[in-house]
Amino acid sequence: MKIVGIAACTAGIAHTYIAKEKLIQAAKNRGHEAYIETQGLAGRQEVLTQAQIDEADIVIIAADIKINGRDRFASKKVVEVPTSMVVKSPNKLIEKLEKLDKE
Repeated sequence: MKIVGIAACTAGIAHTYIAKEKLIQAAKNRGHEAYIETQGLAGRQEVLTQAQIDEADIVIIAADIKINGRDRFASKKVVEVPTSMVVKSPNKLIEKLEKLDKE
């Protein structure tokens, strides 16, 4: 499964990057690819390409704030969760995405 997404916390510092890394690692551990864009005080970083979005099976938005560029995912299955959920339970979240992808 190919996953793309955005991580963004209120301050745009710690939880943003922790959520990104945990999502990528949990996906990798289960044999998936994940590309996560971050949004915060430093602006948008590692911005997703249109090709990555087009190839994605599912989109995860791990955010505690309003994100920019949401319209890029209009034709995709999108799951929204707070960053704290990703930080605490990344493996369970990936399992949920796997089930959703099969629907």
